[in-house]
Amino acid sequence: MDIKEIQNLIKFVAKSGASEVKLEMDDIKITIKTGSDPETTAVQYAPMQAQVPQYAAPMAETKPQGDVPAPAAAAENSKYITIKSPIIGTFYRKPSPDKPLLVEVGQTISEGDVLCIIEAMKLFNEIESEVSGKIVKILVDDSSPVEFDQPLFLVDPS
Repeated sequence: MDIKEIQNLIKFVAKSGASEVKLEMDDIKITIKTGSDPETTAVQYAPMQAQVPQYAAPMAETKPQGDVPAPAAAAENSKYITIKSPIIGTFYRKPSPDKPLLVEVGQTISEGDVLCIIEAMKLFNEIESEVSGKIVKILVDDSSPVEFDQPLFLVDPS
């Protein structure tokens, strides 16, 4: 984990309102404690004991799906606005299992409309649209884990 990733983690924790976050990975241990003002934010960084390196299996290459070649698909998608995940968590298209979908492909949305729910640390966060337009594509499957800044929706602003 480099310093930029640590800085982004600190910013994310400060924005989330969490008072303390502990993160342990193979080689490091980080504890971030926040208070009511920025001067009380504390970060502890401790390298872990050296361990035998573990090697991950090589990742399979992903190929674009469909009949459209990748450059043409990228050019086609460039006219759309991408709505990205503001947090890490589990993506849900419904507010609860017995409720209808929040948005569907082809639906027109406005600023402030709830697009999805992302569950993070047992909190269900409504993700609202910051743009108006028409949903062109939903890029994530229901009940799938999502990363920070991962594309969720493509919106046609016209």
